[in-house]
Amino acid sequence: MCSRDAASNQLIDYKNNDSEVQREITTSSGIPVGVKDAIQTVGPRGPALLQDFQFLDEMMHFDTERIPERVAYAKGAGAFGYFECTHDISKFCAAAIFDKVRKRTAIAMRFSVASGEEGSADTVREQRGFAVKFYTDDGIWDIVGCNMPVHYVRDPMLFPSLVHAQKRNPQTHLKDPDMFWDFMTLRPETLHALLMYFSDRGTPDGYRHLHGYGVHTYRMINASGETQYVRFHFKTDQGIKNLDARRCEELMSHDPDYAIRDLYNSIKKGNYPSWSMYIQVMLNEEAKKCRFNPFDVTKVWPQKDFPLLPVGKLVLDRNPTNYFTEVEQLAFSPAHMVPGIEPSPDKMLQGRLFAYGDSQRHRLGVNYMQIPVNCPYRVNVRNFQRDGAMTVTDNQNGAPNYFPNSFCGPKESPRALGLQTCCPLSGDVYRFMSGDTEDNFSQVTDFWTYTLDNCGRKRLVRNLSEHLTEASQFLQERAVKLFTMVHSDFGRLMTEALNTARISKF
Repeated sequence: MCSRDAASNQLIDYKNNDSEVQREITTSSGIPVGVKDAIQTVGPRGPALLQDFQFLDEMMHFDTERIPERVAYAKGAGAFGYFECTHDISKFCAAAIFDKVRKRTAIAMRFSVASGEEGSADTVREQRGFAVKFYTDDGIWDIVGCNMPVHYVRDPMLFPSLVHAQKRNPQTHLKDPDMFWDFMTLRPETLHALLMYFSDRGTPDGYRHLHGYGVHTYRMINASGETQYVRFHFKTDQGIKNLDARRCEELMSHDPDYAIRDLYNSIKKGNYPSWSMYIQVMLNEEAKKCRFNPFDVTKVWPQKDFPLLPVGKLVLDRNPTNYFTEVEQLAFSPAHMVPGIEPSPDKMLQGRLFAYGDSQRHRLGVNYMQIPVNCPYRVNVRNFQRDGAMTVTDNQNGAPNYFPNSFCGPKESPRALGLQTCCPLSGDVYRFMSGDTEDNFSQVTDFWTYTLDNCGRKRLVRNLSEHLTEASQFLQERAVKLFTMVHSDFGRLMTEALNTARISKF
């Protein structure tokens, strides 16, 4: 530890200099917190409850703690184009966007770097955001995903801490390996995403050569009212390409905006990037019998059990006319779902349904949906919402602003009513901690054993050891213990790599 500077040791110094007994966690109103890492749900796998002030208190503060850039995924690139339905999936979903083959729907897409600030480099090792806005006949449908099929944590109560651990130390204002590895090794559920993060897909060659994933589980409803669960996949038609560490460093030094530049130039030249859209479908009975929790975002659905079914194609053929107007103000929320698509009991999705809209209202204002790039321009918005800062429409003129009314106010939609499902629920209301109750290792072992080849494993070990060696010794040991639980060879190789890295430091 003597070789580390004061900034690197900030958390160690804080711990050593703090003579007080460890204090209890409280909410912003001073109420003691009994369980910090679980949201209130109906049963261990059930949906979340609006009464959970502890979660709302955490998220409302988190959503408004950065002004004005996004709290996460701050730096990004965007473009516009269309989605074309290429396959009939009406037996699964009655959403208007899928109602006929060859139907086209306008889209906006935004790609981003997860934890970097607005001025960070595009080629840092990071998760990449992959968000799609569909301007459908039934209004806005947003999918807010990333270039990995899994997420780090399965309970939204931990999302602020996940982001904080990857951001800057609040005292030194530097990225802190101790913060990063302390959080990750205390939550073994992060292992699946963590290995993907440090694998080749952590440094994609721009935004055109990466896959996108909706990550969450959604529910689809067909015209007969039958439901099934789905996950969304977007496969790049340009082919997967990743950058090695040396190339990343070169680009960081002379072209930190490499990915933004590459996307813009490609579209400008008429080389329009595209992605093929697929779904995985899980029937209700299959979900009940599934050997793992199908609503757990740290898990993938094995494609041998739930094969990819083709749906359509996304094509980007227009660059933004003004970055701020059309990309910086482009706002997504997974709560924007059209008739025929509903949320599942996925806890992370349930938390994001609230968090994204709350964040956008803070960042852009209460009327952010009136901004042209966000408004559902194919639909005439009629409701009972009025006024608020930056109202830029006719404010619905003299139409009544209450419901019900006798003065020609908008009426309810029979079609939307027919595509709503009735979902019976039962269970105890409690904060069900999920850190150790779910299997955190089996799918990670499969990733190490079957997804990676020998060269991929070597690169993963090298990437991990280069980052982990900057953390405190006890965190390195804790991480290696977890890697050994994934696979004995993994733990052994990491031990050897860390020992070599330590020797090279002296």
